[in-house]
Amino acid sequence: MSRRLTITVPSLSFGGAEGVATMMANHWAHVGDSVTLITLDSAKTDTFTLSESVQRYALGVMQDSKHLIQAVFNNRLRVRRLREMVTESRPDVVISLTDRMNVLTLLAARKANWPVLISERSDPRHHPIGRLWSFLRKRTYPRAIKLIVQTQGVAEFFKSWMRPLQIEVIPNAVPIPRSAQVPIVTEQSLNSRPESNVIFGMGRLSYEKGFDLLIDAFTLLAAEFPEWKLCILGEGPLRESLQATIDERGLQNQIELKGWVEDPELILDQGKLFVLPSRYEGFPNALLQAMSRGLACISLDCDSGPAEIIRSGIDGLLIPPGNVTEMANTLKHLMSDKTLRKKFAVNALEVTQRFSVTQYFQHWDQLINQSIS
Repeated sequence: MSRRLTITVPSLSFGGAEGVATMMANHWAHVGDSVTLITLDSAKTDTFTLSESVQRYALGVMQDSKHLIQAVFNNRLRVRRLREMVTESRPDVVISLTDRMNVLTLLAARKANWPVLISERSDPRHHPIGRLWSFLRKRTYPRAIKLIVQTQGVAEFFKSWMRPLQIEVIPNAVPIPRSAQVPIVTEQSLNSRPESNVIFGMGRLSYEKGFDLLIDAFTLLAAEFPEWKLCILGEGPLRESLQATIDERGLQNQIELKGWVEDPELILDQGKLFVLPSRYEGFPNALLQAMSRGLACISLDCDSGPAEIIRSGIDGLLIPPGNVTEMANTLKHLMSDKTLRKKFAVNALEVTQRFSVTQYFQHWDQLINQSIS
């Protein structure tokens, strides 16, 4: 029986949560559900593409607030517009992604009877949202039917003020490639790839993603390995400062900020190593994506995510968080050892079974059906 599902997310511009929202909407529309997706931002900022069978409302109410009174006014407007659009979609269940969006969606649902499932996409122990939003989160989250988090550590954080039975852990799935032209990677196809001396990083160019640490680590190796290059995929507020660092060190020929790419899988296929230098994470899609493409991966062992994905010494390496010297030493080790890179790359492909899309949607569908019944 077809279900009416409404998804709320701030935007469809870059970002892991935005990619997950798109994947969810397209999947459920494909299996025959009636799906509506609502963003606070306008459609002009979209970088992800929805299926034509998904009903889309882009509210265009993401303007910045210059002071507290304006912030209150803007958020009341967002709640009112959300309530109008969600009501119009006549949902059986509403699914909200990201912290502030969860608060706004629950406020919008206060006088309605829609069941709401909310999903935290980052680690609240490290990702501050401000005193007022934190207060509102504690007041509103208990109204949700379920809170979905990505790791047990984040679940423990919320158990201090929410009922444990209200919290569900669902790790991310390996992202579905946006293009049907992206091939599945096998051990055989890995063997046929040309040699490469490219190290990749991927994610939003923001403080928590730690690309400044990765650039620092590569700088320590650049002269010793002149044939190797570092390529960082993604956009964000730190682009100018990261580029300035690269320019100051004269590494423009070895480090490239490539920006946002439509089909990251096809770019990742051209590399041999991947580094996740994040200071903190939710459950890193970029790492899942890189492993699914057969790259030998290194990750800082930050809270929430990497240690649940990488089996250190089997399909990648975990290193102490924030340690640039250790990152450089580990990079050097893998850059110098082709056999170890190959071992990690082949074993990394198992991530597509360990975090399969099928398992992911079975878990979500179970929660949705329980909420409806």
